[in-house]
Amino acid sequence: MCRREAGAFINAVQSTTDEVVVACTQEQRLFGDLAAQAQVKTSVIKFVNIRETSGWSRDAKDATPKIAALLAAAHLPDPQPVPTVTFKSAGRLLIIGAIDAAEQAAALLSDVLNVTLFTQGPGQAGGTQSRRYPVLGGQVLSLEGWLGTFKLSWASNNPIDLDMCTRCNACVVACPEQAIGLDYQIDLSKCQSHRDCVTACGAVGAINFQRDAVPETAEFDLVLDLRVHSAFSRHALPQGYFRQADAATLMRLRELVGEFEKPRFFAYKQKLCAHSRNEQVGCLACVDICSAQAISSEPARQQIKVNPSLCVGCGACTTVCPTGALSYAYPSAPEQGVKLKTLLSTYQQAGGKDPVLLLHSQEAGQALVQELGRAAQLQLAHGVPAHVIPVSLWHTASLGLDVWLTALAYGAAQVVVLHTREEAPQYIDGLQAQMNQVQAMLEGLGYALPGQPVVELLHATQALELDAELQRVCTGKKRLRTRVPLATMAVMADKRSTLGLLVDHLLDHAPALQASPAAEVLALPTEGALFGSLDVSIDRCTLCMSCVSACPAQALQDNQQAPQLRFIEKNCVQCGLCVTTCPEKALKLVPRLLLTPQRKELRVLNETQPYGCVRCGKAFGTLKGIEAMMAKLSGHSMFQGAALERLKMCGDCRVIDIYSSGDEQKI
Repeated sequence: MCRREAGAFINAVQSTTDEVVVACTQEQRLFGDLAAQAQVKTSVIKFVNIRETSGWSRDAKDATPKIAALLAAAHLPDPQPVPTVTFKSAGRLLIIGAIDAAEQAAALLSDVLNVTLFTQGPGQAGGTQSRRYPVLGGQVLSLEGWLGTFKLSWASNNPIDLDMCTRCNACVVACPEQAIGLDYQIDLSKCQSHRDCVTACGAVGAINFQRDAVPETAEFDLVLDLRVHSAFSRHALPQGYFRQADAATLMRLRELVGEFEKPRFFAYKQKLCAHSRNEQVGCLACVDICSAQAISSEPARQQIKVNPSLCVGCGACTTVCPTGALSYAYPSAPEQGVKLKTLLSTYQQAGGKDPVLLLHSQEAGQALVQELGRAAQLQLAHGVPAHVIPVSLWHTASLGLDVWLTALAYGAAQVVVLHTREEAPQYIDGLQAQMNQVQAMLEGLGYALPGQPVVELLHATQALELDAELQRVCTGKKRLRTRVPLATMAVMADKRSTLGLLVDHLLDHAPALQASPAAEVLALPTEGALFGSLDVSIDRCTLCMSCVSACPAQALQDNQQAPQLRFIEKNCVQCGLCVTTCPEKALKLVPRLLLTPQRKELRVLNETQPYGCVRCGKAFGTLKGIEAMMAKLSGHSMFQGAALERLKMCGDCRVIDIYSSGDEQKI
């Protein structure tokens, strides 16, 4: 639709109570104003871009199936509401930096914000003569928090008290070393202790070289940090913390007064978490990848802790989580699955072939795709190819192996993930590790050609760079030896359930297994492995069953009827908790995909004879366990003679033997 067809738009919104989808985003504001003026019956008006993504391309004449797919996806309902995280800001702003730049920024914000400055030197011009804002000085010790709850700690280690200073400049003039700048703080590295400044300050008494550097704290709602180095050593900065005094930042700061909400992007199920058991740490995937440092380890509580106020909703933690304990909530995996199935099925029904999904972010990625469309319209670029379907995500790290494989099972020939400068470096590493897992599976099962990645990262920061990458990836060598057969399964809320269905589907139709039915095992890369087995050193393992109690996925199980360590390979998430828990260091993870039905069945990893009490004959341990204990304690002074023999008895018989022995001392 174009603005000249405004009449058709008004007729549409006045004649139906159903939702209306408008295939134009450029004139969204105009159509919104027209809807506000008209007597609108519909309560939902959506806008979708088919111009830059489809119409503005050298392949536009072949883009009808893609346009149909984009329109069909636009008709899908919005994601289900989720709990929200609330921020409250009263407008208390802290500006840290050289006092001249800080005062310039404060002048543009002080009419709506309550500004406090923390001087970091005079800058080029120094502070103004009139003191319009509270000024703090000294050494910044720490800054932590987020929008509405920032806490600054500092030490007032300068002889000049900025609260008492009247900015009369007498000390500046009097100092023979010119150690006092127009931020009215003394550079102690230049000061030669003449104390002329103290004399010049006179009765005001703002200068005291004997003042103790007492730590102080203050709270703020917003922070504008103009220093060279950030206060936070992380990629994703907390909300309410800004680093530049450009026009966009200052306008944003002016708006941040009041109460704000954001979705709680994640859901956490502690019982599925493979992070820790019995204070032993196994999986740290989510802690290591979080660019906002919103996830912390709590081994004593057998869980991780996610700070929803620091979470930026990237979803990288949910992507690398092996068990699904952390899941992306807005939108959820099932909702993303429905969207991908709608896009791909509509594309195929409209006659499209070999669809490629281009996953990109809603901000930098989407802007790059639109810029490429404009470049194509100006004959400067090829544009988005007709068989490439752009899919906008809150963050490209929010989808991983389970959804990529599902897209291939829904008919996608390839999945490419666009990353720009906005992604953290650890996200790229995490996504690449999962892509390596996908490629190993597809190659090993005979779907993919060796060395031709089916799921691939695509890096671009400019439109022409994106154009060249799309041409390379999407019109280059063939990636699939044979397409993954279409599946009817849905993406489940439980990640492992989805993966289980996908593996079954891939194995049922695997060309490699049809050509070689005797194949049993497919090796997988170690990094990012979600499937695998466990090697047990028979010589070391005493069947103490510590690993069974540590396993969060019930992959390891004991046998109540016999001393056996049993294993269900399908359940193993390769978290490593069993390895770190084993006191004998007898276990080793083996990343692999078992191709036979035995991966769903219990199998025995180790077994031994039960050990019977030497007094009553009752089985109370394993032969290897008792032998290992005897070997370790036989040289100890407390376990000699009868005491050592009691180690061979059950608990009841030990008590009986102690109290019936005549040579025992009783205290």
